[in-house]
Amino acid sequence: MRLVLKWALRLVALLVVVAVLAGIWKREELTRLMAVNSLFAPDKIVGNFSHMDKAFLSTELTLPDAAPSPLPKGPDATLPAQTQDWVEARDVTALVALKNGQVVHESYYKGTEAGDRRISWSVAKSYLSALMGVLLDDGSISSIDDPVTKYAPALIGTAYDGSTIRNVLNMSSGVTFNEDYLDKSSDINRMGRVLALGGTMDGFAADLTETFAEPGQTWQYVSIDTHVLSMVIRGATGRSIPDLMSEKIIGPMGLEQAPYYLTDGVGVAFVLGGLNMTTRDYARMGQMFLQRGRLNSQQIVPADWVDASTEATAPTAPDAIGYGFQWWVPKGADEGEFMARGVYGQYIYINRPLGVVIATNAADRKFREAGVSEENVAMFRAIAAAL
Repeated sequence: MRLVLKWALRLVALLVVVAVLAGIWKREELTRLMAVNSLFAPDKIVGNFSHMDKAFLSTELTLPDAAPSPLPKGPDATLPAQTQDWVEARDVTALVALKNGQVVHESYYKGTEAGDRRISWSVAKSYLSALMGVLLDDGSISSIDDPVTKYAPALIGTAYDGSTIRNVLNMSSGVTFNEDYLDKSSDINRMGRVLALGGTMDGFAADLTETFAEPGQTWQYVSIDTHVLSMVIRGATGRSIPDLMSEKIIGPMGLEQAPYYLTDGVGVAFVLGGLNMTTRDYARMGQMFLQRGRLNSQQIVPADWVDASTEATAPTAPDAIGYGFQWWVPKGADEGEFMARGVYGQYIYINRPLGVVIATNAADRKFREAGVSEENVAMFRAIAAAL
């Protein structure tokens, strides 16, 4: 009996040591998983959204050794009377407004600062679209009517087999994907756990096999579509998105601080929502698109791609908000009025006729409630008219 007890105690001790060693080995992954689970907690969301690199794998983009592009101070604007109520209701953390290329309003809230590099969420999709336009122009990608499998053969036999680049740009791939952030078992949240635990986004995309419609027939917002665009770009060029983005978009724009991407476990950028930069630098993106792809004394994105990508060409419902190539077009928009939009209140709003760019960041946990998106657009239009 004593011998059995002795060996049992040794076995328990061994299991404890193994558990401790496994905990140390997996500490980083467990920390990231815990971060995902508390990412949107009321007491943590604001800080998390300004410091995503503390909890997730990331890679910084390279900026040239040069002064930032000009963002001169203009006359202080008088904003509409309802602006402060909107800021509070929507948990806005930053608001930067440009008029004719000058900063006419800049404010930060909830203890955040101008230098915070804030999570873009789906605003990042519009950046990848801009990169796609540059690579089409230089011939790296032949046509947006090419099948995605031409450049990403790993997608042969998956739900994306048969989709063209245009279908994916338009969010009309027909791929089944649950985008409900409030459902812990949804595809978007499963994807978040893959990211946190060091899995691969390419593998996640290649594992999708179900479709609900033929490509090009129906619009449905599917975030993983944007990752497929990343697979196409990397397959066509043999280069990473951070390298390409640094060289083709971010570097030429002349930003104030180096942005960073969240990455998966093999260093692949989380392109559908993992770009982080200051709100002033988000405003620079808006100014570049207001100027049809020109900024910092150079044509960065081809003007015809700016026009094509910000036109409501996706097969959305007639009474719904419009969608282009990873850009949104508000209901009733004037020509030259469009926006990049991300969950929890991230926006770059462009109104070319009025010469206005508005960049906002927020931690709005009620962003999905009925009428919130329309309220935000109405506020941007009111601010633009007042400037």
